Amino acid sequence: MKKNFTTRSLHVPFPKNDAYNALDMPIYETVAYDFGSSEDIAANFRGELPAHVYSRTSNPTVEYFEMKMKALTGAHQVLAVPSGMAAISASFLAIGKSGDNIISGKHLFAHSHALLDESLRNYGLETRFVDTTDAEAVEQLIDENTRAIYFETVTNPQLEIANVEKLASIAKKHKVLLIADSTVTPPIVCQGKELGIDIEVMSTTKHISGGATSFGGVILDHGTYDWNLNPNLSPLTAKFGKDTFIARLRKNYYRNMGSAMTAHTAHVQSIGLDLLELRFERSYSNCMQLGKFLSKHEKVKQVTYPGMPDASDYELAKKQFAGKPGTILTFDLESEKACFEFMNRLQLIRRATNLNDNKSLIIHPWSTIYVDFPEEERLSMKIRPTMMRLSVGIEGAEDLMEDIDQALKG
Repeated sequence: MKKNFTTRSLHVPFPKNDAYNALDMPIYETVAYDFGSSEDIAANFRGELPAHVYSRTSNPTVEYFEMKMKALTGAHQVLAVPSGMAAISASFLAIGKSGDNIISGKHLFAHSHALLDESLRNYGLETRFVDTTDAEAVEQLIDENTRAIYFETVTNPQLEIANVEKLASIAKKHKVLLIADSTVTPPIVCQGKELGIDIEVMSTTKHISGGATSFGGVILDHGTYDWNLNPNLSPLTAKFGKDTFIARLRKNYYRNMGSAMTAHTAHVQSIGLDLLELRFERSYSNCMQLGKFLSKHEKVKQVTYPGMPDASDYELAKKQFAGKPGTILTFDLESEKACFEFMNRLQLIRRATNLNDNKSLIIHPWSTIYVDFPEEERLSMKIRPTMMRLSVGIEGAEDLMEDIDQALKG
């Protein structure tokens, strides 16, 4: 019987029966684990006996969170890490080396852009930025050293949507990975494997944490890529097969670089998954109501939310994300000064960075998240001094509209 998202999340079985029949997976806040014999622990270190040995490598509470993510996304393998940025950086370091290149969307979240353009470039891994809504332009940049095409399912904060089917076709044709940051579109509306995505990375700090309870990230391997096609991973395929990518991550980046998620984080994020559908639907409903309200307000110059029927990307949003492309929107006022004055008059909506908190959050990307970028580059990335990003929470829609209205009217 096919169960809905929340039912499946609530009833993922524990990997082992709990000694006290707990209904929630306990928090295993421990470092090391006992073995029955010296032969067993030696077999574990040789990779012959799967078991938890040290929590920097694996932990029962974290394992359960990974199992829930696997059950809800249909992924072949899942790895939980400390943050969304850790998920992105670990994935690129696993697939590439000096002299390789990544094709990436140019309209990225600022810190993702900086990782690719600055941090990874210092290690010799090149990024070729392109408009991923232009499939032909993407294909033209691919060469024999290209290891992946990377994009955000919905760009943050531009809120653009690429045609995933076209990108997947190009990636398959050239035998390169298709990697998507699906943070804005959680698994309740985005099934990456069905869209043709090979690897998904996401910040579980956002929708999944249950309302900004904790930092976290996940890497989903959908088991659709032949790792023999990547020269950096092909030597491992004889031993690990379809598990090659996650095996490399767990050893080189989880164990050696200390990228483990904590047990406490995994516990609260498992609970967050149970509540995801309820929270998301409320935020989405609020987002739609606020989008319509702002579109009719005389003080507002422009509203962007691809879930609205008059949006340019609405048909893609409907096809790829069930018409629910996340719960953030942007709107423009007449000037940067007007944006600051508006934000300062808000009484309910919080002036804060982050997305998908239970509270509604607003930020002025031009002067904050993208402030380190030159003005010309910000404009080329479609970041405007007149634009604000609103992450819509689960408050009452009428309360949110009342707060926005009084702030706009001054």
